[in-house]
Amino acid sequence: MAACLPSLQRQTGSLLLRLLLSTALVAVLVAALAVGWLYLYDLQPGSVPEGAEVAEAVVVIPPGSSLQQIEEILAEAGLIYADRRFSLLARILGLAGEIPAGEFSLSTGLRPHALLQALVQAKPIQHPLTIPEGLRLTEIAARFAAGGWCSEEDFMRRAADPDLIRSLGLGELESLEGYFYPDTYNLTRGGHDVDGLITMMVRRFQVIWDSLERDGQEGLSRHEVVILASVVEKETGKAAERPLIAGVFHNRLARKMRLQTDPTVIYGIKDFDGNITRKHLREYTPYNTYVIPGLPAGPIASPGRAALQAVLKPQPSEYLYFVSKKDGSHYFSKTLAEHNRAVRKYQLGR
Repeated sequence: MAACLPSLQRQTGSLLLRLLLSTALVAVLVAALAVGWLYLYDLQPGSVPEGAEVAEAVVVIPPGSSLQQIEEILAEAGLIYADRRFSLLARILGLAGEIPAGEFSLSTGLRPHALLQALVQAKPIQHPLTIPEGLRLTEIAARFAAGGWCSEEDFMRRAADPDLIRSLGLGELESLEGYFYPDTYNLTRGGHDVDGLITMMVRRFQVIWDSLERDGQEGLSRHEVVILASVVEKETGKAAERPLIAGVFHNRLARKMRLQTDPTVIYGIKDFDGNITRKHLREYTPYNTYVIPGLPAGPIASPGRAALQAVLKPQPSEYLYFVSKKDGSHYFSKTLAEHNRAVRKYQLGR
């Protein structure tokens, strides 16, 4: 009996060894099949448009997209074939958490692993949007809406939100009219919400404001400078005249004369049809500077750097009046009699 024990132990050990070898072989076989299954998927590039060897496809990946959602977006663009192996491949390559949000232009015809690497390294497409000097808030909102960046309603609503205004360091303003700095902004899809757009433009205003010379401010607050600069912006057709026009307004304010400027009247007219009348000039609004003393209730547009600087550093003169010569420039006068003669000559053709 004792002689049989070693033999039984040898048989048991041999059986266990064979079982372990069989299990290992099955595991290797399963792993090889899995690798082959994944490799076969990686051999399949996405579809290339007929007649083209390589083309570009534009995709937009929203923030917070899951791997499955990214797979669907790429498959819809023809960059890959939809397959759960895409997510597995992204995880194996360590790229699952590296795929950025945004709008990207990617080459078609790439194998899935190459496409993943290209996507991780891709730079978002930038869309330049130019906001020229002298636009009012409603016009700026319309430009962003036209580009599909946000709705006009959301832009207008957030531009008047007291909490957002305070968070931007602008105190208790009723709206951000005048503080959207005119410039060309490079925007990326998926990279900006409405608050981001507003913050971007106001921060740009603040950078410009901090760079301006201050010696001509003459006791005006920042908000008053923005108000007057917006009027200068709307009155100026010839850039070189901005400091002189600003000086005229400073002279009138110092003498407590009404500014009497048409753009402020127009801003206060609801649904203005393009034709300013005597009735408009006599009608009270907080913006009608033919009726009210001093500055209008708020900015009437977004002034650029030159208009802001002109108000802070106006050109000294004794002029109190100016009238358009209908060629983009103005005739400046020191007296009302001289101004009336200029009006007859340049406006009435007499």
